[in-house]
Amino acid sequence: MRSRPLVRLLIVAAILAAAASLLPVFRSPSPPTTRTAPAAPFSQVVLWRICERVIDGDTIVLDGQERVRLIGVDTPETKHPRKPVEHFGKEASAFTRRLVEGHRVRLEYDQARRDRYGRTRAYVYLEDGTFLNAEIIRQGYGHAYTRFPFRHMEEFRSYEREAREGSRGLWGGGA
Repeated sequence: MRSRPLVRLLIVAAILAAAASLLPVFRSPSPPTTRTAPAAPFSQVVLWRICERVIDGDTIVLDGQERVRLIGVDTPETKHPRKPVEHFGKEASAFTRRLVEGHRVRLEYDQARRDRYGRTRAYVYLEDGTFLNAEIIRQGYGHAYTRFPFRHMEEFRSYEREAREGSRGLWGGGA
């Protein structure tokens, strides 16, 4: 009779060992490493969020209704309460919408976590490693917003210069 608790203990240990070996199968895939999407530090847990909608080219809404303003990007206005829709604004919004709406994203932060309107300020990365903030500028859908210093300022200035020289987006002949 004394061997039954030992047998039960061994069975429970075997079940736990088997379950632990299956954990890697159920984990979320880690984002691919690219030159524009640095991996999160080991001390930082990667939290994937869903982009529920795009307000305009440089502002998105995540699950939980969190509004996120993209750091270092300024796209033409489409939703400003005191300004008309600006030239290429609808195209910039549509570009951002195509890339992120309904997709999983992760955020990285810089110095100030919130702007004066209470929105989260962040760099946004897609699961495939695309750096959204940079891609908007690279494709000519927005300017590098350099009023305040930020980590990727020189990189973004370079992308804007390349978009201008390549006549992409805002600087295209038919735009």
